[in-house]
Amino acid sequence: MTRPITAGVDGTEESLAALDWAAREAVRRGLPLRVVHAWEQVGALPVDRDTQLGWVEEGIGGTVRALAGRHPGLDVRTELTELNEGDAVDALLAAGADAEALVLGTRGHGAVVGFLLGSVGLRVVAETTRPVILVRAGDRAEAEAAGREIVVGQHGTPEDSAAALRFAFETAAARGATVRAVRAWTLPPVFAYSPGSLKLLDDAGGLEPYEKRALADALAPWRERFPGVPVVEHVEMGSAGQVLVSQAARAQLLVVGRRARRTAVGARIGSVAHGVLHHAGSPVAVVPQDRPGAEPA
Repeated sequence: MTRPITAGVDGTEESLAALDWAAREAVRRGLPLRVVHAWEQVGALPVDRDTQLGWVEEGIGGTVRALAGRHPGLDVRTELTELNEGDAVDALLAAGADAEALVLGTRGHGAVVGFLLGSVGLRVVAETTRPVILVRAGDRAEAEAAGREIVVGQHGTPEDSAAALRFAFETAAARGATVRAVRAWTLPPVFAYSPGSLKLLDDAGGLEPYEKRALADALAPWRERFPGVPVVEHVEMGSAGQVLVSQAARAQLLVVGRRARRTAVGARIGSVAHGVLHHAGSPVAVVPQDRPGAEPA
């Protein structure tokens, strides 16, 4: 089954920027684009439901026609979902369930960098099983110019970051871009050392060489699968979120993995993904780490 790139659109400047991003990505990957708009009847208006639906269809139709004019040959499909006292999160999760990726717009945080991600966006990122790309208003195609990298965070074992690495390499291959793989590390507390871990560190020649070897091992199968994608390896001591944001200062996309943590009030994303979302200047792809098919074939 061919999975589309799905974009959630609500008419705001940021959602239109996300739609443009999604269209460019669909063209690069040769995939269809699905434009999803969730709307709700406004009872206070002196017009009936069908009239309001007509307004919605006219607005979305004009947006899609303009998009098709910029990307001739792109297969664009529109899906309108009415929220009958429903939940916008549920509508977006359903729309993205069979998508290659779900693209959403988000407001900028302050005048410089970062995202102002509301409760809907946070819940979608935490609960979806598909990659979510968050794009700010003002994002332009020029930001994807040659020379700008796809930055991806790697941590733990090769399996721990397989989904994020796969998405980063696939995106870089479609764009002819370089992957910058980043692994941040910190000094563990003394009591965390065990005889086995001390031997591993001793065999590797110390902490930093051990971290470099761990990154190289995680990248090896992806280098083999995507031999045409240039790779830069970066290992740095420091907070993972801060290191990633610093390395992605001029990236065309920052890719991070996500393992949702279930709590009594719902799913929550980890501190690294949360920090990156609030401080990154580039579009951010959040990839569920446990999604099927993450490992190389």
